[in-house]
Amino acid sequence: MIAHLSGTLLEKHLQRLVVDAGGVGYELLVPLSTFYDVGEPGARVALHVHAHFYEREGTQLFAFKTTVELALFKKLIKVGGIGPKAALAVMSGIEPGELGRAIRNGDVGRLTSIPGVGKKTAERIVMELKDRLPPSIATDVVLPSGEHDGVRNDLLSALANLGYQRPASEKTVDRVLARAESKTFEPLLREVLRELTR
Repeated sequence: MIAHLSGTLLEKHLQRLVVDAGGVGYELLVPLSTFYDVGEPGARVALHVHAHFYEREGTQLFAFKTTVELALFKKLIKVGGIGPKAALAVMSGIEPGELGRAIRNGDVGRLTSIPGVGKKTAERIVMELKDRLPPSIATDVVLPSGEHDGVRNDLLSALANLGYQRPASEKTVDRVLARAESKTFEPLLREVLRELTR
């Protein structure tokens, strides 16, 4: 069973990578968080892998940049009614640390804001996983304190209007807010855009 894969990134498509490892090209399905972190074709990558067997399709490989993402994925696919592809969709709609916190806090509203997640699914995720997540999952990402929530939401809204994907936006906004001295919207937006366009 494949548990880890390292090699050269050959192809990069939305939520799908092809990695050359020892002369063999492996097709990997990935969440957006991993998609944005792996670099561009030609880069060296090292990924944690979960192999899932489908009766009709054979074995499909799901890959993750971090062990936290892999752990979350494995927890999600144990929830009734959530298969690997649905779990990947959930993870592509929210940052890993925020997903862990939403589950621990029973925040059904935050979970239902993920595309494709209805109220019943969100409630089932909370009910089945709330007390079963390793502590590392909920502390993976440090969110800004409550006093900054307003400007954070404004920044995320502006980035969405500019066409940026939410997972990448959240990660960059949280990183900029954590180190910025000014909490004024315009300077922060300029800094976030600089990071996103590097």
